[in-house]
Amino acid sequence: MCDHFSSRTFRLSNSLRPDRVIRFGLTRGVTAAAMMLLLSAVLFFSTEALPGDAAGVVAGADATESERAEIRKRLGLDEPAVARYVTWLGDALTGDLGRSSAAGRPVAEVLASRFGNSVVLVGLAVAGIAVLATTFGLVAGLRAGRLGDRLLSSMTVTLIALPEFLLATGLVVALAHQGGMFPAVSIFPPGDSPWQHPDMLVLPVTGLVLGGLGVATRLVRAAVVSVAESPAIEQARLDGESGVRLAWSYVLPAAAAPGIQGLAVMAAGLLGGSLVVETLFNYPGVGSELARAVTYRDAAMVQGLGLALAGSALLILFVGDLLAGLLNVRSRPASWRRAERGAP
Repeated sequence: MCDHFSSRTFRLSNSLRPDRVIRFGLTRGVTAAAMMLLLSAVLFFSTEALPGDAAGVVAGADATESERAEIRKRLGLDEPAVARYVTWLGDALTGDLGRSSAAGRPVAEVLASRFGNSVVLVGLAVAGIAVLATTFGLVAGLRAGRLGDRLLSSMTVTLIALPEFLLATGLVVALAHQGGMFPAVSIFPPGDSPWQHPDMLVLPVTGLVLGGLGVATRLVRAAVVSVAESPAIEQARLDGESGVRLAWSYVLPAAAAPGIQGLAVMAAGLLGGSLVVETLFNYPGVGSELARAVTYRDAAMVQGLGLALAGSALLILFVGDLLAGLLNVRSRPASWRRAERGAP
């Protein structure tokens, strides 16, 4: 047995060699860059395929066709779509995301004023989901098939089935209109930080937590069930380990890698999918600004914000994969570590 673990130790330490870590990072980085290029093309041309354009919004309903044509020329909309895509992508690589036709401001300026608000909202939601999903997932996974597992599974299935807007609306009705505990909208003065208005963060953060908790709990539960059936955990149980010590010292470290990947996917999804919650609560984030840009056919704003959200999501997934790869090597059950040292 010790020989088996010694060879395993060699393979694990070998996989942590700097050249392998660098190769892993470069491979993921190249893949993310290729996906970013593909997403930028899909985003640009799908926006171009929509009926109408920003010239019609700027000109107004009473404008003549010649006036619309003049505005299209001024905005560069009379050029071929492929040429405009190449120009737009080149500008985006330098940080120039274009100019909003509806707001009359650079898209990068709008993004800078809104992105931090969305990061605060999503960051708090991910932290809440991480704590609750880890707790519920551990309880359910270590008691698979028992009453606690069935109750938690019913709760998670219900949360997954309920639409996000319905959960958020229920929070507004119960805690804002009826209870009067928190404000129903999250509108604060421009330039203020969300941290200056913590009461306005409660409902949108809770809405995002409830929207993502079901899936995250199921992911953690599946990882815990898989780990709990491994030989190392069975050996730990035979050694007399149980309860909190078994969960904390053996199961949780072994399940950390898939848990990190699940949370990364969840964070990326929340960052791009907070549009419903931000719009419902009038929260000044990227999601609500994106919804407004779609309403006004502001192609530059839609493309710029969409590209920023896609890039942020890919970055989160890249970091999640990198951390999971390292944790998968470093976070081994304590029984493995004892065996590696030659302890009985």
